[in-house]
Amino acid sequence: MLALSACSSNTEVSRSGIYDPKEDSNRKMHQFNKGVDKYLFSPASNGYGSIFPAPVRQGFSNFADHLSLPNDVINHTLQGDLEEATVTTIRFVVNTIFGFAGLVDTATALEIPRDDTDFGETLHVWGVQEGAYVELPFFGPSTSRDTVGLITDIFLNPFVVVFREPTQYIGAVAYVIDAMGNRYDFDATIDSVLYDSADSYAQARIIYLQNRRHQLGIEGSDAYVDPDFDPYEDPYDEF
Repeated sequence: MLALSACSSNTEVSRSGIYDPKEDSNRKMHQFNKGVDKYLFSPASNGYGSIFPAPVRQGFSNFADHLSLPNDVINHTLQGDLEEATVTTIRFVVNTIFGFAGLVDTATALEIPRDDTDFGETLHVWGVQEGAYVELPFFGPSTSRDTVGLITDIFLNPFVVVFREPTQYIGAVAYVIDAMGNRYDFDATIDSVLYDSADSYAQARIIYLQNRRHQLGIEGSDAYVDPDFDPYEDPYDEF
């Protein structure tokens, strides 16, 4: 409840549409995450992508998405969108039965779409404000609201609540494998953001906030991010 109160409190947003009162500590965490990526995650992802061909990686990705569908059903229900909760339930049943437990995305072939969501979006629907920008260890860019959402989603996950060790860790393992596949597939783009820009922290922050606000349907001045920002310009050049 304290975390939710902090999220919903009024905050001062800068001209660029960014509220980042903990920028110094966030930048330190960003450097930590870059180190993890450079020396651990990126090499592991390259190895994963080299060993497993694209169809196999896609199957693992489908399985990870499939395991997240029960959370989507819960959040759609909490958001009052019972129609989407029903469609997502049907999608889960179809891919479980006819998609070999989700390895094959049969539901999409049958034109049963997926509308992925999370508890951060649920909080947004409930009127909770975005809050401060946060860089999380390992997970990367987030906000106060989405951090609460992430933690809640973990504890709402039926695979964590219902199953016991080691089955309850299947979702976490699938998430990591899917993330490795994404890191491999978008290697050049991610490297450009993290290692080719003069200020990778500022660029990652803007990309995350723009994408997240667009995903939540926030338009106009509420989604404003400084158009003059140049990620390849050294922010300390004037000094």
